[in-house]
Amino acid sequence: MNLSNEQKKAVYHIDGPALVLAVPGAGKTTVLIHRTANLILNNNVGPEKILSITFSRASTRDMKYRFNKLYGDISNIPVHFSTIHSFAYSLIREYTYKNRIRYVLIEDSKKELNKYNILKRIYFSINNDYITEEKLDTLINSIGYIKNMLITPEEFLNEFKIDINNFKNIFDTYERYKRSNNLIDFDDMLTLSLEILKKDKYLLNKYRNRFDYIQVDEGQDTSKAQIEIIHALAHPKHNLFVVADDDQSIYGFRGAYPKGLFNFNKVYKNGKVFYMEQNYRSSKNIVSVCNRFIKQNTLRYDKNIFTQNSFVEPINIIKVNTLKEQYEYLINELLSKEDYGNSAILYRNNISAIGIIEYLDRNNLPFYMKDIKINFFNHWVVQDILNFLLLSQDNSNIECFEKIYFKMKGFISKKQLNYIKTLNYNQSVFNRLLKCPGINEFYRKNFLELKLDFKKLSKMPPYEGILYIEKNLEYEDYLRENCMKFGHTLDSLKTILYFIKMIASKTKDLNELTGRLKYLEYLCSESKGVKNGITLSTIHSAKGLEFENVYIVDLIDGDFPNTNSIDEFIKGNAEPLEEERRLFYVGMTRAKTHLNLITINNRNDKEVKPSRFLVELEKLIS
Repeated sequence: MNLSNEQKKAVYHIDGPALVLAVPGAGKTTVLIHRTANLILNNNVGPEKILSITFSRASTRDMKYRFNKLYGDISNIPVHFSTIHSFAYSLIREYTYKNRIRYVLIEDSKKELNKYNILKRIYFSINNDYITEEKLDTLINSIGYIKNMLITPEEFLNEFKIDINNFKNIFDTYERYKRSNNLIDFDDMLTLSLEILKKDKYLLNKYRNRFDYIQVDEGQDTSKAQIEIIHALAHPKHNLFVVADDDQSIYGFRGAYPKGLFNFNKVYKNGKVFYMEQNYRSSKNIVSVCNRFIKQNTLRYDKNIFTQNSFVEPINIIKVNTLKEQYEYLINELLSKEDYGNSAILYRNNISAIGIIEYLDRNNLPFYMKDIKINFFNHWVVQDILNFLLLSQDNSNIECFEKIYFKMKGFISKKQLNYIKTLNYNQSVFNRLLKCPGINEFYRKNFLELKLDFKKLSKMPPYEGILYIEKNLEYEDYLRENCMKFGHTLDSLKTILYFIKMIASKTKDLNELTGRLKYLEYLCSESKGVKNGITLSTIHSAKGLEFENVYIVDLIDGDFPNTNSIDEFIKGNAEPLEEERRLFYVGMTRAKTHLNLITINNRNDKEVKPSRFLVELEKLIS
């Protein structure tokens, strides 16, 4: 084994609790693999007696592959690596078989009975309104946080502001519905497993006896529920081996509980702590700056990341005026690279991918997307724009009209809408409106103006049409007046408009625009199969990966770090901003040799400030 002294100390630790604090690129997975082999080969531990818990299914696959590559014939019994959810599911299945209970997992979105559809129905039944995709994500993440942190909805609402009407009622209804129908989701797998281990002494002792050694990867991302399960299994032998980096804890929104790491020596008085501070991935210039950057955080173990790698080039901070210039910079950079597979474009929010994929595809550059779920193509703003354009092409389309009639200039009542739905569908909706009983001159003038507006709109190419919808039909005013109701800032909604205008600018008619949108959506969904493509990813999803060339884009204050973390910091709560700093740190440490940080001066026709993290870095670099 070609290991450093730091790595050897961790690998050769056998009995008793241990916490390994490892910086990015320190070889955390390498240590876990070699320690597993050391337990089996040199300490006569059966593979079946080792439970290795990984953070994700991808981590599990990677660890299995790397272990088998090094130690494939180590034993007749395969070495088992598992996610905490996979382990929990096995425990639940054994419990249900024993007690003749049948639970149905509702995580498969392809089936009719899934948590997304259930929550949509519950939301509608309580609020008499359809939930947006963004709000649905917020709702699911919030429920997950409550379950993982083992708190009540009341405790959650005391800590967080959430733009979900009747959240507690929705939460309680969802929980009752699952209980009455024996349904569970991923979060329930953890809470139910913990409940089983607490009340079923037979199964608790069975699993404690089954495993003599428990190993946990990415310990900083474990939740309170996960920590309690692990502690329950490790007792009384306490042969618990946790590999973690508190500086890479970036899943607070999912219930990750890095404070659990700081309690390690309180829980295990005789626990050993090993430090792996050498980075084998990145160049000296990147490591040096990252080390000083993360030290700005206070809620952390005092680690010093260092490397013996050479200095390559300074971190590049690129400032451009507009998003268009940002994309042009990226294209020029990437076209000069021969190996696209060694380059990654990272971003804070998934929506940033839209402009990038449009430019990459227009320039025939292959790409691979880590996150294929992007709330753009089905975003209600995009759908609104398409409905405006569709209505201009067919002004008798009552379905389109019904979706947007209250989002344009003038005033059309629900009563008037219901009346025209009784008239001949072959007629223009505006002609039908003119037939509404008792309309006065104000209404008549308004309907005639709208009829003329949509006639003009019908003759415009998509880009000009969208501008006309924004200004002349006053759609932008609608967004401005209602953005808080949707739980968005006006800037975020205007960014959606910016992207659809960008795509529309290269199309000549509505058919071409809709075709282009469908094609881009297809490219995203099929990009998993692209070989040697440029990786596009949120920083969250890029964790654990490494690339020669990394470009982090859209580094704007209020986006990264986000507005909420800045507001909380001003109020005296540093934790959200420190998590944003950790996320930035994770992004930077994905780079091996070339790190490019890009910000813009203007977005949506207004001046924006560069990320405050960039301002810090400029001082550190100079």
